[in-house]
Amino acid sequence: MEPIGRKRWAIAEGYIPSQSSFFDRSLISHETACILNVGDQEAHIRITVFFADREPVGPYQVTVGARRTLHLRFNDLEDPAPIPRDMDYASVFESDVPIVLQHTRMDTRHAEVSLLSTIAYSEA
Repeated sequence: MEPIGRKRWAIAEGYIPSQSSFFDRSLISHETACILNVGDQEAHIRITVFFADREPVGPYQVTVGARRTLHLRFNDLEDPAPIPRDMDYASVFESDVPIVLQHTRMDTRHAEVSLLSTIAYSEA
């Protein structure tokens, strides 16, 4: 399939609540970058995370196989450092092949679960 998407994406909004009303992994408060690679080559992606009061952290590196998708939880990013909880952040994704990126947050601090999802900003 012909690649679709862009090589550079930004998610200007990020926040991982430290609290959850549930213990099931699927219902723990989290942020996710949903990455789609429809092309015939692996996507090698570098992620940099920005903060209001400190220097950026990164690069985090992930690979999305050809003709595959990855739902990457920011909660699971550990190297070079975990993403802090209860702190605003933003992120930039740089890929060597075109990808599509969507951002999702599940906030379960209260039993009434809140879900937010939006497409990220992209540049060629």
